[in-house]
Amino acid sequence: MYTALLTTVLRFEFMNSVSPHIKADYARLLAQLGQIGWISQGYAQDRGPGAGGPCYQWTRKVKGKTVSVALSQPQYQALKEAIENWRHTQQILRRMQELSRQFIFTTLPNPPRRKRLGKKVLGLN
Repeated sequence: MYTALLTTVLRFEFMNSVSPHIKADYARLLAQLGQIGWISQGYAQDRGPGAGGPCYQWTRKVKGKTVSVALSQPQYQALKEAIENWRHTQQILRRMQELSRQFIFTTLPNPPRRKRLGKKVLGLN
């Protein structure tokens, strides 16, 4: 009984120390998401004038097939930035997922387990 009480008290202290850090990081990432402009998947490339086809091109996968579209220079610049924004958005979302799992598994009660859940199992690498 004493061990269960001590474990509960220690878990509560741990939650109070970890929780504000996780929430602050999550709020910071959420604010970053609000600042991201246009997004697009794919790859924009400048093939140069001697390529024998369109100078600027956007490619992406649709249902497992590669689709290519010729672009003007302004479209190329805009799509290049949108693709960079999409990659940055994916990084932010991955980190938000990690923080969410960390918060859920450290602050909410767990069922009885034989072994502790490792970082690899929780995706907290």
